Order: sequence, then structure tokens, then C-alpha cells
Amino acid sequence: MPPEHTEQARGVLGADRLLVPEQAVVLETDPVMAREIARAHLAYYLTLPNYLGDLRALGFTDDDFAGGGSDRLADAIVAWGDEEQVAGRLRAHLDAGADHVAVQPLATGAPDLDDALRQLQRLAPALGL
Repeated sequence: MPPEHTEQARGVLGADRLLVPEQAVVLETDPVMAREIARAHLAYYLTLPNYLGDLRALGFTDDDFAGGGSDRLADAIVAWGDEEQVAGRLRAHLDAGADHVAVQPLATGAPDLDDALRQLQRLAPALGL
């Protein structure tokens, strides 16, 4: 979910509860490729009524869910771009009230642990880690 959902969740939970949203990421600067990866990730979620309800509450519509997901939806759900752009999205969750953010790297090719690890290693310096 996007940082706006994190902000809403913080409001519901209050300040004294742990909030750890998950953010799917892909270190890919080509918008076409990044959105293709994002749509593959979204495919399952777009079958879940509760997830669609949460997205509707954030202003997304059936048009955003059609055809594997609109660009606007793909961009909101999956943080993509270079290391600084992706780190900026992760920081936006913290600014919205998250205590921590679980980072889910999406495969840029065939899914494998090495690809995920490479993305996390590239992302770490932009996060000061």
C-alpha cells in the first residue's frame, strides 16, 4: 500500500502501537519495465476484495484495476526507480507514521534470492545503512 495508507493506519492504531508496512520495490528506471514488474506483483492482489476495498478508500477505481492495473496504481503500490527514488518512498512511509518498513524487492528477471539481495545491497547506502 502507498504511504497514504500508512498515515491512515497510524491514525487508527494510535501512537502507541507498532506499525510496519510492507513496500514492494524494484530498482528499475525504465518505466515500461518497472510497471511490467509491478503489474506482475499486483495480479494476485487485484483478486482480493479486501485489498480492492482499501485501494478504493484511497481513491482508486475499477478503471485503475482493469488490465492488470493502471500506471497510477502500479506507481502507487510498487516503488521503482533508482536507489534515491526508492529510498524516498521508504522514507515517506516513515514520515507517515511507520515505525519500520519491510522492504520487498521484486525480481527484475527470473525470481531468485540473489536478485533480491543485490537490490537490497544497492539500496542500503541510500538509506544510510
